[in-house]
Amino acid sequence: MVISRIKLKNWKNFRDIDVALKDRMFVVGPNASGKSNFLDAFRFLRDIAKPGGGLQKAVIDRGGVSKIRCLAARQYPDIEIEVHLSDFGSADVLWKYAIGIKQESRGYRLPYLTYERVWKGTKLIIDRPDKEDKKDDERLTQTFLEQINANKSFREIGKFFETILYLHLVPQLLKNPYSFTGPNLFGDPFGKDFLERISKVSEKTRKAWLNKIQAALQIAVPQLNALEYVEENGRPHLEAKYEHWRPNAAKQREDQFSDGTLRLIALLWSLQEGDGVLLLEEPELSLNGAIVSKIPSLISKIQRPKKRQIILTTHSTDLLSDRGIGLDEILLLTPHAEGTSIKEAFGIPEAKVLLASGLSPAEVVQPQVKPQNVQQLTLGF
Repeated sequence: MVISRIKLKNWKNFRDIDVALKDRMFVVGPNASGKSNFLDAFRFLRDIAKPGGGLQKAVIDRGGVSKIRCLAARQYPDIEIEVHLSDFGSADVLWKYAIGIKQESRGYRLPYLTYERVWKGTKLIIDRPDKEDKKDDERLTQTFLEQINANKSFREIGKFFETILYLHLVPQLLKNPYSFTGPNLFGDPFGKDFLERISKVSEKTRKAWLNKIQAALQIAVPQLNALEYVEENGRPHLEAKYEHWRPNAAKQREDQFSDGTLRLIALLWSLQEGDGVLLLEEPELSLNGAIVSKIPSLISKIQRPKKRQIILTTHSTDLLSDRGIGLDEILLLTPHAEGTSIKEAFGIPEAKVLLASGLSPAEVVQPQVKPQNVQQLTLGF
């Protein structure tokens, strides 16, 4: 399945948006326009559905309702999320899931549901608050989504949300995992335990995936001719062999890899890992522009056999220069005093004419998202 539509009200930067999603989406916009917060709406649903998660934890992990609620919400208190689920490549809606959340006005100030609704096709099968909720309003501090005894009729939705994967690898965390203390975050979004994830895959699968990554690295990384998984004293490592003037190739482990090499490995691994929605945060970071320009076609090639939806944020002109990207695959974020708006790139009035004249998607889109008066940035210096 994929998420074919999302509606957000009073979610962080977004006062009220309703946007259709394709199987592959590129989210672009100025700094602080809400690209990461847009992805976090999907992670929020995952965090409710995951084992050990739930509504209370998902809200607390984000600092509480006051940190989630849009500053432009004014008098309307509810935070609302609605998603439509469809098969890969189809717009027919299989499921709809919607929740409204607000905070208790007194007492413990806990978040609670103003509603939770589930549709199977066009049939409404869950509509809360129900009569049992009205007898015991504490029931509204939990979603049915997180309760095994309550979600039998739509458990497929919860299992789907659980598979959502987010990646924004921070190379320093991977190189020096023991230098950063504190509890690990669910799903390891920043790659601190990325090597542990590799170690947990079966040997046959791990070897097959690393062989594909090795083939890509031999093209992208000068002098690299082999990539291997090794264990030493019970700890997993990646070891690369580089061509060298000496007869035997020089070896390096992950703590010696460049940031770009590590981020490319993590990208290529995550594209093969799992089949749920994959959320990628600026995959172009630390990578050569020529490599970045191939990311869209690489995603397209890998995702179709797996029927997997991939949503990524980017600032990269190189990435958006791929002429295979459709304007309906690009979401433009524009911040305003009343919150950030979202529109599909084909909504740009002159977009089709510009593409027909030979411009790339990047040349059509980037003028729409660059900061106003950016040419004045250096005047204060």
